[in-house]
Order: sequence, then structure tokens, then C-alpha cells
Amino acid sequence: MSERPLLFSPAPYHILSYGTLLGTQVFHTFVNSVSSFKVLERPQFAILQRALFPTYFGIQAAAPVLLAITYPGGTNILKGLDTPSSLAGVFHSSNRWGVLLPLGTILATGLVNLAYFLPETNKVTALRRKQEKKDGKASYDAPPHSKDMTALNKKFGQLHGISSLLNLVTLVATVAYGINLSSRLD
Repeated sequence: MSERPLLFSPAPYHILSYGTLLGTQVFHTFVNSVSSFKVLERPQFAILQRALFPTYFGIQAAAPVLLAITYPGGTNILKGLDTPSSLAGVFHSSNRWGVLLPLGTILATGLVNLAYFLPETNKVTALRRKQEKKDGKASYDAPPHSKDMTALNKKFGQLHGISSLLNLVTLVATVAYGINLSSRLD
């Protein structure tokens, strides 16, 4: 019986996809965003984030699909079960909590951030820029602000807060999936 070379199996692509997802999330959340906020003026920081977020949320939305397609079946040492590869393995009844739930969570939160919160936040940001010109004062300057700017700042804070919470849920789900994946190592 001849085994196919590892390069032609889904396993390396699965691990590379997982590493890319986790690394991107950790770096963007805890290094890039924090450092950029500290060293850039607020307008430049906003421009940078607006440029990065479509790719970042796109990775969060695409990576769980790649992980599901390349899911390596086999024996789970914690459960003592053999499971099929790819989507059949992801949807296998023994993998509902450790595989399907985290991957589904990552996909859902990434898509919600990409398709809803990113465009809505960008709309509010554009409205704040218009209001800044009208008020002659930046949205992030110390209060008092006009009634319109106060409402826009509140809306931005809500959208940004929920998006940030979803990002943390995505990160936790990614780590949970990694722990489950590591249970398959001998």
C-alpha cells in the first residue's frame, strides 16, 4: 500500500491555515492595533485601520472554511475515535463541540464583522468627519460636543465595542479549536 506524500495531504495546509489565523489575530489585536494607536495621530490611525480591517475580517471569514475543507481525519486521543477528513469530519457527531462549534463561531463572527460592523462603522466615521467640519472640532476632542456629534460618537462607540467583543470571541474560539486540534497529537 503506497501512502501519498504529506505535501499532497490536507494536513500541512490545515496547520498553515490555523497558524495564519491565530497569528494574524494575536498580532493584529495585541501588537499592531495597540502600537499603531500609540504612535499614530488619530486620523492616520483611522486610515490604517480602515485599510487593514477588510483583509483582517476576510481572513477570519475565509480561514474557518479552509480549516473545514482541510480538516485531517484520524484518531482523537482524548475521545479514542476515528473521524473522517474534511467536511465530513467537521460535521461528525463526535466533533460538534470541539471542531464545528469553534469553526462555526469563527466563521460567523468574522462574517458579521466583515459584512455588517465594518461598513456600519465606516458610515458613522464618514458622518463624524462631516460633522467635525461643521462643528470645527474633532470627534475625539474633549467635550462638550454638538448634539449630533455626541450621538455619532455614541453610535461609533457601540459599533466599535460590539465589533471588538466579536473579535475577542473569535480569538477565544480559535484558541479552543487549537486545543482540540492539539489533542490529536501523539
